[in-house]
Amino acid sequence: MSLNPSSPDSQTTAQDLPPGLTPELMQWVQEQSASGVSPAALLRSMRDVGWSEALARKALGLPGEIEAAPAAAIVSASSLPEPDLAQDPCTIDVGDRQVQVLVSMRNPRIVVFGNLLSDEECEAIIAAARPRMARSLTVATQSGGEEINEDRTSNGMFFQRGETGIVSRLEERIARLVRWPLDHGEGLQVLHYGPGAEYKPHHDYFAPHEPGTPTILKRGGQRVGTLVIYLNEPERGGATVFPEVPLQVVPRRGNAVFFSYERPDPSTRTLHGGAPVLAGEKWIATKWLREREFH
Repeated sequence: MSLNPSSPDSQTTAQDLPPGLTPELMQWVQEQSASGVSPAALLRSMRDVGWSEALARKALGLPGEIEAAPAAAIVSASSLPEPDLAQDPCTIDVGDRQVQVLVSMRNPRIVVFGNLLSDEECEAIIAAARPRMARSLTVATQSGGEEINEDRTSNGMFFQRGETGIVSRLEERIARLVRWPLDHGEGLQVLHYGPGAEYKPHHDYFAPHEPGTPTILKRGGQRVGTLVIYLNEPERGGATVFPEVPLQVVPRRGNAVFFSYERPDPSTRTLHGGAPVLAGEKWIATKWLREREFH
């Protein structure tokens, strides 16, 4: 079987392909080639979004030494973070555990995962974050800085990438889970919501026409995906809500909800919020994924 992208009539199945390549990717390569994009331009584009040189060359049918790409360097054909759900798996192997696939929605792309973290790991992250909590800020797109937002009434903090052992392990899992380079992620944010605290519906991407957005994008481009991880379970309330779908994800310790957005526009239907905590407290960790290396 030829992997030459200039052969759009070739029928490719997952079983025919080397590790790291998918039928969806090969279809994308063929479509781009058929539309006149040169192999050299495709190679540059694939490298820019995180593909290894070797695997990109294999997908394009170009000569060169071929070797499998690390899991954290594999990206989807649509250049978005995307879990490998092509074969309708019930679980995804992320190296050191099996993560459950509980809910999968294509439009918008929303996936609910189970067993991303153990109870002990959740407690360890909360314990490490608790002494550093402060009133949560939001990105100020008018200036490119940060500001207090009355729509967000939680406390929070950020870990640096790889700051602790548990943070490093979690980041590795996330990179494998959604097939997105580890260095394309912001630092892990931990948030605490007490009774009555909430985060009103909002979008996670940076509004393109705000004056501060160009400054924000210099650090790694647009946000293209979000993973919200539940570190505990409030007694009542605190769900993650997607009002346009509509969908409500109830917090369960160790579970997570992932969603991606291919462009910074409301048409992606990724408006979401944290419903008020009605009893007890809620702890979550959020990982935002960027187009390019975040620094």
